[in-house]
Amino acid sequence: MLSRYLATLAFILTVSGSLLLTSCGDDGDGSPGDGDTDTFDRGAMLAHWADNIIVPAYQSYQQDLSALVSSSETFAETPDAVNLATLQSNWEQAYLSWQRVSMFEIGKAEELVLRSFTNIYPADTSGILDNIASGSYNLQLASKHDEQGFPAIEYLLFAKSPSETVDAFTGNSARGQYLLDLTKRMQSLTSEVVDDWQGGYRDSFVADDGSSGTSSVNKLVNDYIFYYEKALRAGKIGIPAGVFSSSPLAHTVEARYSGELAKPFFLEALDATQDFFNGANHGGTSSGPSLRAYLDHLNTIKEGEDLGTLIDDQFQSARLVANGLADNFYGQVQADHSAMLALYDELQKNVVFLKVDMLQALNINVDFVDADGD
Repeated sequence: MLSRYLATLAFILTVSGSLLLTSCGDDGDGSPGDGDTDTFDRGAMLAHWADNIIVPAYQSYQQDLSALVSSSETFAETPDAVNLATLQSNWEQAYLSWQRVSMFEIGKAEELVLRSFTNIYPADTSGILDNIASGSYNLQLASKHDEQGFPAIEYLLFAKSPSETVDAFTGNSARGQYLLDLTKRMQSLTSEVVDDWQGGYRDSFVADDGSSGTSSVNKLVNDYIFYYEKALRAGKIGIPAGVFSSSPLAHTVEARYSGELAKPFFLEALDATQDFFNGANHGGTSSGPSLRAYLDHLNTIKEGEDLGTLIDDQFQSARLVANGLADNFYGQVQADHSAMLALYDELQKNVVFLKVDMLQALNINVDFVDADGD
């Protein structure tokens, strides 16, 4: 839908051209504030992000991956209906936990390219079957991104009926070994990330509280917006809905084979991005220094309204539209992709608020290529 794509870009450019209408100071009269008034404690926010959000989220994910590996070992050894059901349940839980950490591709996760090795979809099913048949594969290669991670495991566990899946693994040690290689690789990569955070990276992350382009706040805010725009908005919704193509691409949805899980995964990811914006502790009801608090500190007003409130409200608007979708996005795209397009439009509004208005208020430059070819 080239026309829709061009219209979206035109909308962003229009909003970008009106940035001077946004207030970022204490005067509240619609004029830009004085950059010298930015006394917000970035270090305290970084410490809260690390200690109460990022590290606990990775630890929860790591625990769920451990359960996934354990159940994979059990099923590979004894493929039966009971062990398959346990394995599928553990896969679902670990995939939900992944939605809470995917946005934090900084530090060791960035070095390892964790997201690409964990959640590239659609899976290359032919490549997966070739790997199993040959027994020879190098999962460290970038060319193998779509032959591993959650989507590849999903294909092995959900593409056939439960009885057919059990039969496929019975007497097929190569298939079981591939499953183990996939789950253990995810566990190993995640352990590297957690160990790094618990080693010296947490302290260096918090200490780098300046405002340069390579400072922790600037880098993580860019990573956060990149994730929201490219992975959540485009990857989970826009690409399947056909925003960037001549027709809908139902086969590109997340959770293609597992039925009713695509919407729960999307909603978990949406909740995670909103929670991070508001500084909500992982797994708790309390919160701390946040991007919203930062905007409030700067008294950031957009066209007479508080920018932090506009962003938070827009998260909720997107959620209301998403709640109206079928749980199975593959079926939703096939039945009525216009509903997915409506959700994309609601998500797009927050791209403008976050990427244009918030970054301008915080004096942060975009550090990634601004092209919507994804």
